[in-house]
Amino acid sequence: MSGIERILVVGSGTMGSQIGLVAALAGYDTTVQDISEPMLAKAKAELSARMDTSVAKGRLTVAEAEAALGRLFFSTDLESAAARADFVIEAATERLDVKEQIFARIGQLAPEHAILATNSSTLGSSKVAAATGRADRVCNMHFFNPALVMKCVEVVRHEATSQATVETTLELARRFGKEPVLINREIPGFIANRLMGAVQKEALALAAAGIASKEDIDTTARTALGHPMGPFELMDMVGLDVIDFIAQATYAETGDEADRPDPQVAALVAEGKLGRKSGQGWYSY
Repeated sequence: MSGIERILVVGSGTMGSQIGLVAALAGYDTTVQDISEPMLAKAKAELSARMDTSVAKGRLTVAEAEAALGRLFFSTDLESAAARADFVIEAATERLDVKEQIFARIGQLAPEHAILATNSSTLGSSKVAAATGRADRVCNMHFFNPALVMKCVEVVRHEATSQATVETTLELARRFGKEPVLINREIPGFIANRLMGAVQKEALALAAAGIASKEDIDTTARTALGHPMGPFELMDMVGLDVIDFIAQATYAETGDEADRPDPQVAALVAEGKLGRKSGQGWYSY
């Protein structure tokens, strides 16, 4: 861990930008890199606004917020950012071809000692490890949305991931203020998505059969099981397009009919009803 001082996050979307701020808040010099200047500008503005809110609510002092933002840099230059990185976290789009290209480049550009992690929630790092030329230093480091709030980080090793890489990644997550869990071999959906998927699948089946309304199913999850929100509410928060994508990726990996994407979810996505972010999903917002 003593050799990790500079973090590179590739991708400035919601997850990538928040992971970058998590690292900066933990004291690391962090660069968020993206090919899009407008995306970087948007990320910078949103993170600054979040820091203002944290200060206003007393979660951070003005000095702490300014120090964190002072450690956070934004760049379109992957070459120079990767050349200085001790640890890289890829948080780009969930497309294997894009990730392969990114990992091939950072494998060439990053210092030999650098660990290369993917934030992917569906694609195991074994799919991109060979492209890096350093498969032993590649793993999944899966954060949850919103990354600034959620404590869990799933660290997933593949067959060639070294123990040193695993231990370093787990410790880095702890220094980020997270509670990491180790998944010893790749499995579609990892832990959280599989658990969430099982609850969602049963909730969808109950609603489709007319056993209970989605409102009453959500209420039961909250009041009987102690869940902070019901499965339909959770799907709307995550994004129905994301839920559908995870199901598609899992089904493509397993071919198991039990993993086939749910037609109710797919129908809502086709109508543009994606949940909270679109103003309409299972519920209206």
